[in-house]
Amino acid sequence: MARRVGMVELAAAAGVSVATVDRVLNGRETVAAATRAAVTEAALRIGHPAAWRLSGTTADAALPEVRFGVVLHKQGQDFYKAFAETLHRSVEQVQGARGKLVLEFSASQAPSEMAGLLRSMAGRCDVLAATAVNHPEVTAAVEELRGKGQRVFSLLSDFAQGARAGYLGLNNLKVGRTAGWITALSAKGPGKLLLFVGGHRWHGHELRETGFRAYLRETAPQFEIMETLVNLETRQLTYETTMALLDRQPDLRGIYVAGGGMEGAIAALREARAPGEVALVVSALTPDSRNGLAEGVVTLVTDTPLEKLCRELFARMTRATQDGDEPVDYGQLFLPPDLHVAESL
Repeated sequence: MARRVGMVELAAAAGVSVATVDRVLNGRETVAAATRAAVTEAALRIGHPAAWRLSGTTADAALPEVRFGVVLHKQGQDFYKAFAETLHRSVEQVQGARGKLVLEFSASQAPSEMAGLLRSMAGRCDVLAATAVNHPEVTAAVEELRGKGQRVFSLLSDFAQGARAGYLGLNNLKVGRTAGWITALSAKGPGKLLLFVGGHRWHGHELRETGFRAYLRETAPQFEIMETLVNLETRQLTYETTMALLDRQPDLRGIYVAGGGMEGAIAALREARAPGEVALVVSALTPDSRNGLAEGVVTLVTDTPLEKLCRELFARMTRATQDGDEPVDYGQLFLPPDLHVAESL
């Protein structure tokens, strides 16, 4: 959460002493009109809580408007629907600005489409955040936007390192290791494990795969992890592939869906195996995965805490609009995942 703007920050912004700010805010002594005007202007500019009182306007009207651009994927998926709803709620609670959400969805994960969509947001928002694959075309678009003064944050899966303003999401390497840990605990004997990623250009999926494989290699050599499969985060492809492998691999003991498309794996296991016979780890708590947990089909859900993510995102995006000529590198913000099992419902 962004730190509340106080008298020290207001004094620095106005070019006066803290004592002078105190006199202006509390009316302790007569202050020159020019000094009062300078403090008022600075309060409006940086979003100080007293800005509305000093300017004689309403609190909301006194705050600067910030247009928050966000680009997400898969508009029809339950996870992204929940993400969009949380963004709409959270933008109304932004501190230090009147937030306006400019939300767009990418129809596919194709780098060229995402790069074009990012470029199209220039001029429509003051600061931008997106879910995107890590690809040179996307990096080039982010570099162009940065050259125009547009800061871009990566969400959920990092991209354009060195050009983007910061990353917000989970520590995907640890998420993958957690998936490996619960799979090793839950699997019914030695055998094969199946791993799905949305695509090889999703940096977050790559890290989850690395963590999953590393944990099992270190602690559970009785399992053979088959070649990683790309499901393009689609239900049907995941379903068809899972059904085929369940038929061909009677010793399949676990499945990890590191990204989207988990609905297909849940449906396949419902049809082809008894609950709990194959461990299944998925990456979002949705109505489908919640039902899967209750039925014993899903073993663990590693979910993103969307409320916390959106609060932190808007706080950083607001600050990024105030960076000036020396943009700040906000680094990586790793939020702890929400872990759900059947007994936690």
